[in-house]
Amino acid sequence: MVEVSALLRRHERMRSQRETDVDTTWRECFDYTFPLRANGLSQAISTITGQQHKQAEMLDSTAADAASILAANIMGGLTPSNSLWFAIDVGNETNDERRWLDDSAKLLWENIHMANFDAEGYECCLDIVPAGMFALYVDEDRENGGFAFQQWPLAQCYFASTKADGSIDIVHRCYKLTAEQAQTEFGEDKLPEPITKALQDGKYSEEFEFLHVIEPRRTSVVNPRLSKNLPVASYHIAMCTKSVVRESGYHEMPVIVPRWLRVSGSIYAVGPMYAALPDVRQINQLKALELANADIAVGGMWIGVDDGILNPRNLRLGARKVVIAADTDNLKALETGADFALSDAMVTKLQESIRRTLMADILPAVDGPTKTAFEYSARIDQARKVRAPVFGRLQAEYLGPLVVRCFGLALRAGVFSPPPPSLGDRNYSVRYVSPLARAQKLDEVNAIQGVIQAAAGYAEADPAVMDEIDFSEAVKLTAQGLGAPGTILRSPQDVAKRRQAKAEAQQQAQQQQMAAQAQQVGMDAAAERSAVA
Repeated sequence: MVEVSALLRRHERMRSQRETDVDTTWRECFDYTFPLRANGLSQAISTITGQQHKQAEMLDSTAADAASILAANIMGGLTPSNSLWFAIDVGNETNDERRWLDDSAKLLWENIHMANFDAEGYECCLDIVPAGMFALYVDEDRENGGFAFQQWPLAQCYFASTKADGSIDIVHRCYKLTAEQAQTEFGEDKLPEPITKALQDGKYSEEFEFLHVIEPRRTSVVNPRLSKNLPVASYHIAMCTKSVVRESGYHEMPVIVPRWLRVSGSIYAVGPMYAALPDVRQINQLKALELANADIAVGGMWIGVDDGILNPRNLRLGARKVVIAADTDNLKALETGADFALSDAMVTKLQESIRRTLMADILPAVDGPTKTAFEYSARIDQARKVRAPVFGRLQAEYLGPLVVRCFGLALRAGVFSPPPPSLGDRNYSVRYVSPLARAQKLDEVNAIQGVIQAAAGYAEADPAVMDEIDFSEAVKLTAQGLGAPGTILRSPQDVAKRRQAKAEAQQQAQQQQMAAQAQQVGMDAAAERSAVA
């Protein structure tokens, strides 16, 4: 039996830890990029209207624009919808095993993108740029079939770990449901008395708070039949009565929580926006000064002498107004001393710095001198190689758990065709073939091609040098580095058979040629003897 009081005590500790570690930083990073996504983080501004005012108060949109570009690049670089971005391996696969694994990976990829992953995945990428984290809930769609993805707002989520490496395996989510929604979600029999009373009184829209706890179960059963015995526990607690309204479980951790850069000594993280904060603060202050001076430059600044006729304190300048003064020198324009050229130069430098920090400057300017497709491709590949080490953590904490969760759901639902019996007791691993993963191996591919080209040059002086290269292995490594499907390469058995068939055909052709030559020699000899006779 679950101890609700223990869960609530830990929830309070998790809430306090997040508020201490990152809440203030997250709120400021969101305020300069996507203020609406910070709803719930701020104690002073906790309404959508308040966040809209924050959006209106932003004086420069460079950070928001760069953050959107980075989020799109993360989405396109890790999980593109137009190309397969992962493969499944078991090691030393036969041709039949490789074909089943590739077919299953392609079917799984299609099902992921046929669901709402592309929409929710981009929402998650928008969170990781300012906050360095996101929470993606993955489950099956029990109404329509397939997968169901849901991005959980970070303001609702609290995280913890039971592992020494600090990987997140405990997630608490605070959320609200109306009385009517709670009845639909949990059933009338499971509802606590306050919600039942609200329904009886016709208060269907009255909201109630709930806490969803997901954590590893201390004791689980092998091949369980009941969800309460699954390895990952799930509890929905009604906060109005501190009682459990649903207890269930999952085969795998259903919430994917990757991190960009961990805060030292904390379970939480910060995003690339944290590094850009100094420049973002400065550019907003500079814009404020620029706007203040622009007001003076447009409306003008004047100096007036109180001579008994002209009273500067009551003077209002404007179109078609008559100013009474004893002397024209008593009222004149005053130079402001503002330098808008310097301001523009400083703003431009800060904008470039923000875009560079948020990795949004990968493409050359449209009106610049470099416009060829090769230059664009080279710049994109270079940018991907620069980002690849940073995104290595996302592969481990995002793509790996995502594929494992989706593969488990699909396998239990019978989506795949029956696997070869030889795969029954073998563990599988996920190999990433996304654009960013290929960028990490691009140097290896370039090195292989460079060695082959250099060897071809040396072969002009000594043809035997080409024997030093194992071209079969070079082709395999190049195909892996470029992300080509494994099915385009033949198995070692097929290669051996083809080589043997070619050798036999070549030997037969040689024998036929020798026989033809012998026959021709005989015919020539007979012709000579006939000529002598």
